[in-house]
Amino acid sequence: MKRKGLLFAVIAGVTAMSAVGIKAYAADLIKPGTNAPDFTLPSQDNTPITLSSYKGKWVVLYFYPKDKTSGCTIEAHNFQRDLEKYKADNAVVLGVSLDTAESHQSFCTKESLTFKLLADPDHKVVDAYGVPIMGMGPLKFAQRDTVLIDPSGKVVQAWSKVDPNTHSETVLAYLATAKK
Repeated sequence: MKRKGLLFAVIAGVTAMSAVGIKAYAADLIKPGTNAPDFTLPSQDNTPITLSSYKGKWVVLYFYPKDKTSGCTIEAHNFQRDLEKYKADNAVVLGVSLDTAESHQSFCTKESLTFKLLADPDHKVVDAYGVPIMGMGPLKFAQRDTVLIDPSGKVVQAWSKVDPNTHSETVLAYLATAKK
């Protein structure tokens, strides 16, 4: 009987440690009204992209878990589909994940994506924006969150745990009201 109790305690302890490791949350997602932290990250073609170079434009900064996964592919396709609408609203779309520039290049080529995907494998920007990191060890990924930055560089809206199927439409609708 003691062996069963010990085995149960070990399993419970491992389960508890795994649960802590699976959800390693960063600080809270950045709040509207905050100045957007500036950054420079490499894009899919290894070109450095700096947020402050987009002053005067709206920036849709969307964080996503992983290249070439189903939800991330759907979300990217929807942003790509709506890209002309964003351009008409003086907005750019920038995707950020913990993947490498090489992974982004492969994803963009395979899925015909033309907007910038930024590589943040050290999660400096993910952390600066308070996006939770999920997973353990090499299997870490960012939560699906989005931040809308106005032309002056202020965060005007932040969405957490978005639905990849409808999120682009949600952002466009908000952008239409925010521009007024």
